[in-house]
Amino acid sequence: MDKHEGPDAGTIRLTDPWYDALAVGWGEGEEASPTPPAPGSRPAPGASDIYLEVQRSAAFQEVRSRYRRFVVPATAGFLLWYVAYVVAATAAPGLMARPVFGAVNVALLAGLGQFLSTFLLTWAYVRHARLRRDRAALDLRWTVYEQEQVRRTDAGQRSRSTRGDGR
Repeated sequence: MDKHEGPDAGTIRLTDPWYDALAVGWGEGEEASPTPPAPGSRPAPGASDIYLEVQRSAAFQEVRSRYRRFVVPATAGFLLWYVAYVVAATAAPGLMARPVFGAVNVALLAGLGQFLSTFLLTWAYVRHARLRRDRAALDLRWTVYEQEQVRRTDAGQRSRSTRGDGR
């Protein structure tokens, strides 16, 4: 994060290269009607074509698969744990009221266990993402970024060449 001096002294700017590189300029200054490709040449892929190509790639499918292999069982396990706590609290009040030590009973420990399991699940998710998905997802981002740059360069060259024809 950068601090600014001057008229924008109170603002903070996040230094996010993806925001700077990808968000700025998308959809700005593009022609309303694209120039037709030269006869015999293949048209440059559009942004949607690039994203569809990446979505169909084996690398993207692997990232999604790794995500699902963690999230589906973790969500199911946490929901089962939560429902078990609620059912036990309503169906077995005698069990939940059983003192463990002092004024602390089973219900209090199970309730605190809900909070603890939330933090542990969050930690496990972040760790899993960092170790199993982030690098592959970043590679996919760079692939999209590079293809988008090529598309923009090709579109810019085509528009310059058509303007030079006197059209």
